[in-house]
Amino acid sequence: MLVVDDDAVSRHVLTQALAGAGIPVATAASGTEALAWLAERDASLVLLDLVMAPPDGFEVLRHLREDTRIGDVPVVVLTALDTDDDITRAFDAGADDFVRKPFRPAELLARIRGQLRMREYVDALWRRERDARVVLELTQALSSTLDFRDILFTVVRRIAEVARVDRCSIVLVGDNVDTGYVVAASDDRELRDLPIVLDKYPEIRRTLETGEVLVIEDAATHPLFEVVRADLPQNSFRSLALVPIVYDDKPMGVLFLRARQPGTMRDHELSLARTVANATAIALRNAKILQSLRDQTQEINVARFEAERRLAALERYADFFHSAADGIVVVDVDGRILFSNARAREITGLTEEQLAASRLADVVDPKDLPTLNRIRRSFKRNVFPHMVDITIRRSSEIACERRIISVSSSSVLREDGGAILVSLRDVTDDRAMAAELKKTKEFLERVIESSVDAIISADNEGVIRLFNRAAERIYGYRANEVIGAMNVRDLYAPNRASQIMRLIKSPEHGGPGRLEGYRTDALAKDGTLIPVLLSAALIVEDDRPDGSVGLFTDLRERLRMEAKLTKAQEELRAREKQALIAELAGAAAHELNQPLTSVLGYAELINRRAEDPASVRSAASTILGEAERMAEIVRKIGKITRYETKAYVGAAKIIDLDRSSEEDPNRALG
Repeated sequence: MLVVDDDAVSRHVLTQALAGAGIPVATAASGTEALAWLAERDASLVLLDLVMAPPDGFEVLRHLREDTRIGDVPVVVLTALDTDDDITRAFDAGADDFVRKPFRPAELLARIRGQLRMREYVDALWRRERDARVVLELTQALSSTLDFRDILFTVVRRIAEVARVDRCSIVLVGDNVDTGYVVAASDDRELRDLPIVLDKYPEIRRTLETGEVLVIEDAATHPLFEVVRADLPQNSFRSLALVPIVYDDKPMGVLFLRARQPGTMRDHELSLARTVANATAIALRNAKILQSLRDQTQEINVARFEAERRLAALERYADFFHSAADGIVVVDVDGRILFSNARAREITGLTEEQLAASRLADVVDPKDLPTLNRIRRSFKRNVFPHMVDITIRRSSEIACERRIISVSSSSVLREDGGAILVSLRDVTDDRAMAAELKKTKEFLERVIESSVDAIISADNEGVIRLFNRAAERIYGYRANEVIGAMNVRDLYAPNRASQIMRLIKSPEHGGPGRLEGYRTDALAKDGTLIPVLLSAALIVEDDRPDGSVGLFTDLRERLRMEAKLTKAQEELRAREKQALIAELAGAAAHELNQPLTSVLGYAELINRRAEDPASVRSAASTILGEAERMAEIVRKIGKITRYETKAYVGAAKIIDLDRSSEEDPNRALG
């Protein structure tokens, strides 16, 4: 598997996750390196990051799909891009699936295994379709009226090509079990009835005795050749596969596949060889090959061989279909159901007889009939859709329920001509879960976008992955300017981001990995510092930090309101002082008025009665008393700490110095 990501940390995490799951991994740090790797090697799957320096993931994906050699390699896109347009663009470019960053290793492995299973399933269907074509070709050859020797050569040569072996031959035996005859070999058209001593071929003798397929990965070390190892040539074949040719439980010979390099014959190739061996047994029997191994003169019975060969081929496919985990039906181009396996009957709730009497349209929900008709029309153009969702009506004892089925199709060869294999997978629960997850995701996105506080999230490298509308309002950036393009450090004053990260990790501020109610300044797009209140936390996955998220409250309006309130309070205090001074002045004038009047009156009296010494003394005493009273008034004013008012002229009020001076003398005015 090839991992393509320009981020070293991501490549390391992906490599560790895949290696831990037992998946061999190769890595590429750029699109150019990935394309160079793919030009020389094959990959079972490509795990591709989209956001890279040119050529980016989209260009790599387009190059993959345009290359006929590797165009069908599954590609799983791993990206932090989250818009519908980006996802649509990735799928339009040829992506098979995508996983968002930051990813969960379990989800990533599940999606990778799903793509690999799908690839294996498609490859298996393709191989079976190819094998069916080969069987048809060989059946037609075996049923031909041409020289039977040439037909056998065509059979072994074609099997050698498909199975990728160096030699394929047919060895027949008669009543004399000590001698065999090579009647056809893929690498020698002129070879006819070559006698061989079976004692020198223990592998042939073993196959004839057991009647079972024999596979030998390396003849140089296999114990079966211990007796004849000294007689083996230096450049002899190393990898062997022998398939018995049996008719009516009697061995007629073997279909012998050999390769010079050691290795294991693949199951589907052995399955093809068994099918051909069975067909060859029938053909040989019908052609009466056993009557004359060295001078074959009879031709096979075309009709009988054709019928029995096709029957054997269908039986082998039926065994595979019945053991498949998915529902499988075979239909003709008109939609009539020709075959169904047990899983298909379980999915539809119908019996084998009911399905055999039905068409696909009979089980599909009416609202999806247009989709089914489009699929049927594509069959006539030799286009076979994959993974199309269709709703069916499933019959049960209680009621008729609707289930969502993922439908994939492929052409197969039937006895009556062209037919289509349709696989059915019940994805009702998967689609319901996907819809619920989508609904939850959309709700969370709405919550985040409607928040009055800025919400910003970044990955372990500090690259911003989430930037809501409130963040756009506070910072002045658009989300598409920062997501995946800016580092969260750029949103703080210099060196402030590192300080905040240390505080987040400190246990003194809300707990390890948390910071609550921290006052700091944010750096806006225009360079201004914005006072904010920050609460932040680390995002942890499997006890490891995977990123961070912060909640920023804009304090500018709050600070403006506090400044206005402070100013209003100061103005109120100033006005109160001014009112107090005015009232105090009025009270002082009132209180000083009477003493001064007395002083003036008595001074006038002294002036008029100056000849009377007694009167002068009395006036002088009065003046002295009033002067003392004035001194007392001044003393009282100095002791005032708060004032009391009393009625004056009309509705006016003045300060009551008598009551005020009786209060606590230690309090100050204002």
